[in-house]
Amino acid sequence: MKVILLSDVKGVGKKDQVVEVSNGYASNFLIPRHLAVPQTDKSMEILNKQEEDARIAKENKHNDALALVETLKGITLEFEMKGGKDSKMFGSISPKQITDKLMSEYNIDIDRRKFIDKGNISTFGYTNVRVELDKDVIGVINVHVGGIE
Repeated sequence: MKVILLSDVKGVGKKDQVVEVSNGYASNFLIPRHLAVPQTDKSMEILNKQEEDARIAKENKHNDALALVETLKGITLEFEMKGGKDSKMFGSISPKQITDKLMSEYNIDIDRRKFIDKGNISTFGYTNVRVELDKDVIGVINVHVGGIE
């Protein structure tokens, strides 16, 4: 019997894959546990529609990421930190502070776990922070840290 898997099944196949299994295994195990549905014209039509929707959603996400890269090029985040002698900065700027400032000032939501440069900024001046917005789409956030006496 041919079935379409609704989730990954060890030793059988991956989600959305059409596989051939024995009638008993399909009707007694896979179908009752909602791990698979029988392959019919209607189920194949639904599967093709879901794959098309997923492809369109992925394409839209990629296009949004490319647009966000262009938006980030024109933004410079300004931070003020206290400094000591020899231009030493007290504290540092974390990725969370950067994402919070992007959200509050520009209404741009970026997950801080997507930062490629994971370290904190602990120097005065301009720093470019790289962020992976989508697969193979890297954005750069310009950060300027000024000093307060």
